[in-house]
Amino acid sequence: MPYNGKYIPAKQDLYKLSRSKVDLFLSCPRCFYMDRRLGIVQPPGFPFNLNSAVDNLLKNEFDYYRSLQTPHPYIERLGLNAIPFQHEKLDKWRHNFSGLVYQHEALKLHLFGAVDDLWINLDTEELIVVDYKATSKNSEVNLDADWQIGYKRQMEFYQYLLRNNGFKVSDTGYFVYCNGIKDKDRFDEKLDFKISLLDYKGNGDWIEETLESLVKLLNQEEIPGYSEECKHCDYQKKLN
Repeated sequence: MPYNGKYIPAKQDLYKLSRSKVDLFLSCPRCFYMDRRLGIVQPPGFPFNLNSAVDNLLKNEFDYYRSLQTPHPYIERLGLNAIPFQHEKLDKWRHNFSGLVYQHEALKLHLFGAVDDLWINLDTEELIVVDYKATSKNSEVNLDADWQIGYKRQMEFYQYLLRNNGFKVSDTGYFVYCNGIKDKDRFDEKLDFKISLLDYKGNGDWIEETLESLVKLLNQEEIPGYSEECKHCDYQKKLN
């Protein structure tokens, strides 16, 4: 039976590890070790309730076209012969605490992550990973910022999970990026968005090596050193 919480080196059961915790390991091995091995978690960030609202509205909209099994206008805009993917487990795959699961027996890991949406290319029968993002900025949205590597790894990890569940998956996924328009004369109780559809070709070659390094770290007794680029590490150092 998979278990959660603090990692126990001697335990033979599969250990539950989310996509976000894998990203934490890549961002700061020390914070990851403190969190998963010692149970000392980082302070939670503020909830992004407006982003969550946009996610829910997009899911409802794509679910409407999913029920009809016809392409959403955004899909048509991309020129894809695709429709929203229909599957009995989709709701489970989109739920934060269950997600899409791959049990990595060799590393004793129960890996999971919650996808936003999946489309299927009717020409190739490949699944397309789709992620919703929301922001509000004056410039055009893109994927060029250094911090957006997390978005790219997120998509690659979902592609990895799907492939290990036996699905045929396209290397190219899409970000449905919603940019809130701030320069209107009136609010009128309505927030309008400019929608950008950004394609990204994933490469998950980093994942297996990362998971092996992650498990090796969890099994060691020594706490890793502070990370130079980590704000949480910087705060801890200043306290000492």
